[in-house]
Amino acid sequence: MNPHYPVFMKHLLTTSLLLISFFASPMATIGQPNNKDITVYTTAKNTELHLSPTGTLHFKEMKQPLETQLIIFVDPTKTFQSILGIGGAITDASAEVFAKLSKEKQQELLTAYYDKEKGIGYTLGRTNINSCDFSSDSYTYVADNDKDLKTFNISHDKKFKIPLIKEIQKATNGKLNLFVTPWSPPAWMKTNNDMLKGGKLKPDFMQPWANYYGKFIKAYEADGIPIWGLSVQNEPMATQTWESCVFTAEEERDFIKNYLGPTLKKQGLSAKKLIAWDHNRDQVYQRASTILNDPEAAKYVWGIGFHWYETWTGTAMNFENVKRVHEAFPDKNLMFTEGCVEKFSLDDVNNWRLGERYGNSLVNDFNSGTTGWTDWNILLDENGGPNHVGNFCFAPIHANLKTGNLIYTNSYYYLGHFSKFLQPGAKRIVSSSSRVNLQTTAFINPDGKIVVVVLNMSEEKLPYYLWIAGQGQKR
Repeated sequence: MNPHYPVFMKHLLTTSLLLISFFASPMATIGQPNNKDITVYTTAKNTELHLSPTGTLHFKEMKQPLETQLIIFVDPTKTFQSILGIGGAITDASAEVFAKLSKEKQQELLTAYYDKEKGIGYTLGRTNINSCDFSSDSYTYVADNDKDLKTFNISHDKKFKIPLIKEIQKATNGKLNLFVTPWSPPAWMKTNNDMLKGGKLKPDFMQPWANYYGKFIKAYEADGIPIWGLSVQNEPMATQTWESCVFTAEEERDFIKNYLGPTLKKQGLSAKKLIAWDHNRDQVYQRASTILNDPEAAKYVWGIGFHWYETWTGTAMNFENVKRVHEAFPDKNLMFTEGCVEKFSLDDVNNWRLGERYGNSLVNDFNSGTTGWTDWNILLDENGGPNHVGNFCFAPIHANLKTGNLIYTNSYYYLGHFSKFLQPGAKRIVSSSSRVNLQTTAFINPDGKIVVVVLNMSEEKLPYYLWIAGQGQKR
């Protein structure tokens, strides 16, 4: 067979047909200006290819493909969900590490993430309300037992986090869509009197806690940081050793319906995008159906957020559950709100499995109807922190504070095969593979350029054709 383009072992490919982005466990991207040329970008295992341009291809007539040929079929005439963007979380940990970098390395990081030409063009961000595990300590914004929130202030965040967010705003020309999430209410609002280790919100503090979200959003916006949206609670079914608070599906539904939704409306914040669940894919349908089948709760909810940590139970990532939510509630949005590879080791920063997990999730989440995809910490140190409960994890970029250098894991490049080429407002289109080991997804940007991503999940070299409306891609 005379392939259009060889998919290397463990390789991610992005092509630009208009922009065709191919993704294969090595990774590649192809771009085709003027409907003729396809520019290819590749990330591949055991090579120096990291989101690297690797050639220009051309379409020629290609009639009926054969069953023996490996084909990626693309149909730009069939469009699906719009894409909001891709990004990562700006946590206390990320901000504290950023502050310890030299000015030169700070600018390198900002360019790497937020510059569309020189970097990978992030457009989404997430940050924490009150402390989370990736904070150096536990904190809130009010004095103990201040039910009326008269002492509310965000001075804690002005040391590290807010300055970093403002630098990112500059780097994105003010186009960052930032959403905010609490890990726990203040301890005195909870049944266990502790921000850590689960517990529930006390009934008497439902309204003060709903007011708290509005206070936070307005304080940030008064300081020049627009807030695009918010989620109700990070991982509401998890009793963690760090900041956590448990809501059953019915409790979250009723809190949205009776307190948070009406409060946001009353405070003039109803335009903020409210995200429910914000936990793993395993129970996402149960949570979504409980909330969205109630019209009085559903009217306040923009979408359902989800994470990828269902694998802690031994299961694989359960993309079918995300698809079920999209099928059942097509008028609501799906947002990947957090994911990272856990159990950090500095010796493992070059392990190919880091990026592969991202690639597999990005392809399948978008194919399941997801509109936005948000990674966890944008930056951590050489220990996978700081983290006040020892829950050290990987990030796409780490700073070795002993040497002052930045370490780019291949997760960064896998994310870039999407974020660099997808424009906000892009629509997913059909991309179909003739082999299960070649995963693929595709998009058409508002400027008409097509992005196709192909991910080779095998250890074999898998040469394949790119086929669109009787035209084939050849080397």
